[in-house]
Amino acid sequence: MTTRKPIAVGTNGSAQSQAAELWAARRAQRAGLPLLIVHVVDDRWVAEPYPFIGVLEEAGGKLLESAAVRVRDALPISVTTQLLTGSIGGALAKFSSEAAMLVVGSGGFHLGGTLADRALQVAASSKVPVAVVGTQNLEGRSGVVVGVDGSAEATQAVTFAAAEADRDGQELTVLYAINAPDPVVDAGVTPVSLAGFMVEEERVVLSETVAGLRENYPDLVVHQVLTPDRGAVESLVEAAAAATLLVVGSRGRGGIERLLLGSTAHGVLKHLPCPTVITRIQPHNN
Repeated sequence: MTTRKPIAVGTNGSAQSQAAELWAARRAQRAGLPLLIVHVVDDRWVAEPYPFIGVLEEAGGKLLESAAVRVRDALPISVTTQLLTGSIGGALAKFSSEAAMLVVGSGGFHLGGTLADRALQVAASSKVPVAVVGTQNLEGRSGVVVGVDGSAEATQAVTFAAAEADRDGQELTVLYAINAPDPVVDAGVTPVSLAGFMVEEERVVLSETVAGLRENYPDLVVHQVLTPDRGAVESLVEAAAAATLLVVGSRGRGGIERLLLGSTAHGVLKHLPCPTVITRIQPHNN
């Protein structure tokens, strides 16, 4: 019998992590996956011989118990818990291979930095998709937005976003922000005809990125949006302001291999418009 990996959500008892707990629980319930709530005891500042580690672990266990009760009171779902130790970002990233998805809260202050910083650390190093959840009211929102740029990462992000939208009965918006020449600023530098050609070329890239979605998801409504005059972060944040979910790849076409998190993913997490998933290319041997 094959055991399906759980949706794992990190908690520290804050309002942001409580929102993440409920979002993860609903996501697990819809996907038919188990839910695992984890808490990290940050032991980096506890010197030998660890006189307070037992106290920290006991407090962490109580926090996990409270989180499990909150989720069970809200949803009829099976919940398990696990206590981790180490640096918060590092421990969650290392643990991520045990989960199908890792969910963390964003915003608010925590030991050693803001939870947004922790979210960035986890998203940069996780081996699985990472969902970052804020405290926005999602009531009345609709639609899934995914950012693309023609890269392999973006193609995987579209695949993930399409599956999410189709399962939840949402429409999918595939957005591609490009740096097309400005006809005024670049006057005399780039011919208007060339600028138009560049936009049309990128429109083809956008069409190719969504090719196959109709065959795999015949009932899914897909909107293709090309924004030639705005940056990717600004365009995605605005487009997802009324959405239920935003999806972006961890790195884009212009990403530098040594950088684990691209500038677009980084920028979106810093201006989180809604629950946002950072996808990642999986090695072929996984």
